[in-house]
Amino acid sequence: MTSSIKVSKNLTPRNLVETKALLLLSGGIDSPVAAYMMQKQGLDLIALHFSLEPFTDNAPEIKSKELAKKLGIKKFITITNGKQQAELTKVCDHKFYYILQRRLFLRIAEIIAKEEGCKYLITGDNIGQVGSQTLKNMETITKAVKITILRPLLTNDKQQTIDLARKIGTYEMSTGPEMCSILGPKHPATKSTEELIETEEEKIDVDRLIKESLDTIRIDKL
Repeated sequence: MTSSIKVSKNLTPRNLVETKALLLLSGGIDSPVAAYMMQKQGLDLIALHFSLEPFTDNAPEIKSKELAKKLGIKKFITITNGKQQAELTKVCDHKFYYILQRRLFLRIAEIIAKEEGCKYLITGDNIGQVGSQTLKNMETITKAVKITILRPLLTNDKQQTIDLARKIGTYEMSTGPEMCSILGPKHPATKSTEELIETEEEKIDVDRLIKESLDTIRIDKL
């Protein structure tokens, strides 16, 4: 499903620049390292952070913003959609939460990327690092959007990522509890199909969740 919703404020469409990419920055160890690796390939990055407020405070956003500054990223975008993420847990089968959450994130990110002239999305995904990050689930997640998703850490050993985070000075900044999992199930689904997840998405109004999320958009120049 591809939403036709447009961003209605704060973003100015630009001509596409092939070297621009939108980074999904969580504040954890992985996404800053993914950003660094893509910067080395010449990509100019904009950071996008999804805040779980009101289920957390704004500490993850503050941490992510500091990481963006450390990486030399000049534009930081925040979407606050904790309530919309929580709706996924109430209406849909909880074991599919991470898949549904990531599909929602990517749909929102794709809209913002288009407005910002970004050709790619960048994530810190890594195969098997958490129960939901299996190849099958990533395939289901990726099918939610048409934009190209770059996953430079996909096959990294965790220690490789930690070592590089220490080298570039983001490791200490990234440490701390992972707040993005507080709504997640104890036993997330490790297998899925697009058809199965689309059936789950029929239980919710995806376009409404996207619109409500985009209505919270905040942009900071760093």
